[in-house]
Amino acid sequence: MLLRNNIPLTYIFGKIKKELLFVIGYSIGIVVLYENFHVTRISIPVAVPALLGTIISLLLAFRSNQAYDRWWEARILWGAIVNDSRSISRQILSFVENPYGSQEIETFKERFIKRQIAWCYALSQSLRGFNARKGLEEYLCAEEMAFIKKRKNVTTSILELHAMDLKKALQEGWINKYQQIEIDKTITALCNHMGGSERIKNTVFPVTYSKYINMSIHLFIVLLPFGLIEYFGYMEVPLVVAIAAFFLLVEKMAVHLQDPFENKPTDTPTTTICRNIERDLCQMLDDNKIYEDKPQTELAPVGSYYIL
Repeated sequence: MLLRNNIPLTYIFGKIKKELLFVIGYSIGIVVLYENFHVTRISIPVAVPALLGTIISLLLAFRSNQAYDRWWEARILWGAIVNDSRSISRQILSFVENPYGSQEIETFKERFIKRQIAWCYALSQSLRGFNARKGLEEYLCAEEMAFIKKRKNVTTSILELHAMDLKKALQEGWINKYQQIEIDKTITALCNHMGGSERIKNTVFPVTYSKYINMSIHLFIVLLPFGLIEYFGYMEVPLVVAIAAFFLLVEKMAVHLQDPFENKPTDTPTTTICRNIERDLCQMLDDNKIYEDKPQTELAPVGSYYIL
């Protein structure tokens, strides 16, 4: 994702360099015909391209808003994934009782939290069209890897493993029924966020709508030199290039924002978000281990809280 405040102009105009080269050559050709060969009948009233430009501006504004809404919804969904990943880890660490220091229960907690990290990375990879299983062996055990390899949808399989472990915890008496319901609600919320992300990914922006706007912009650019040539002469070239660049860049911006999971610089930064989730969840897991290992008397009171 683009995070720099000062984006290089080479990057900005590099997206429309072919179109700008065409506009420069086309506008120079028009002004040469008018000034050197005295083909004066090619001039048209400036109101014609001005009216067309106004209509296109409204259409571009609507399209840009729709594209930004898709991008922003994707970011909201991934913000919710961050919150629910932290919540489910906190629930597992706080709800699952281990009064006798059972290694099986500690292994259960660690496996569950690492599996949640794996789910985040798998979802990010699948949304971008990559192999969702790549790198998951770092977080999943051999049995879990064998389980997801038999299924096409990796992320759904990981949530299924969550549900199976949750059922086992209830049967073993590590959590009660009410705690199981709360954790299951968080798993359902994660499933909803996954479905929302997949909906954005799989819902194609109407091709005809994009095509019509693109055709209208090119018609506007074709007519613009004829409306300015009578008033500006050779100065018509930079004016046409500047106006055309504005319309083309706005259109290109909308095209990039409308698909926030296509591994482009304007994407939702899912990889960075996953790394932040991994950092937070591993920290929670380590803090829990420290808390379990320390005697209660070593805790220093600070107000109504305790710090380690």
